[in-house]
Amino acid sequence: MPVQWTISKPHRLVIAVARDELRLKDVENYLDGVAIADVLSYRKIFDMTHATVMLNDADMMVIGARIRAYMQVSTLGPLAIVAVTEEAYQQASLFEVLAQGDRPVKIFRELHHAREWLDAFDSGS
Repeated sequence: MPVQWTISKPHRLVIAVARDELRLKDVENYLDGVAIADVLSYRKIFDMTHATVMLNDADMMVIGARIRAYMQVSTLGPLAIVAVTEEAYQQASLFEVLAQGDRPVKIFRELHHAREWLDAFDSGS
């Protein structure tokens, strides 16, 4: 499975790790899972360290539209994206622009920096 995630309800945290080739359907499956679990408001880390990003600009538009739709029905929690390759960083930057809203989003090159930033937000627990 290209994206695996864990949900910590006590910490109000979702950690997603992408591996292998990351495609639109993989991101959509992850987003569906998060929405169905009713954890859109949780803090999230999306780690693409071990993934090859196979998303084109049209895919990113679809993802951005879906995120904006979620914003209409739910509060979205802060999102830390870990992108170590230049290509993944560029796609994460495009996502940041396309899914712009009233929640914090920040891109990191290292997972521990992403976690430190995310931990600064109140988990609500």
